[in-house]
Amino acid sequence: MLVLSRKKGETIVIQDQIELTILSVDGDTVKVGISAPKHVDIFRKEVYLSIQEANRESAAPQQSDLNALIDRLRGPDN
Repeated sequence: MLVLSRKKGETIVIQDQIELTILSVDGDTVKVGISAPKHVDIFRKEVYLSIQEANRESAAPQQSDLNALIDRLRGPDN
């Protein structure tokens, strides 16, 4: 991990496209402004992890759904 020190109003540039600017520092809270292209998704880590978990749950086949599909494929005669 790269660790950089910045003061209020100072900026960090990532790959010519993303700028992080320190907007304010108040005790333990730092406000960061982010300028990035619209195609770059930006999330707080706890939101990102929640999205990943929801995606994993959605992608996991449900056994009851799988059994229902198998029954449909077999047709009414079986």
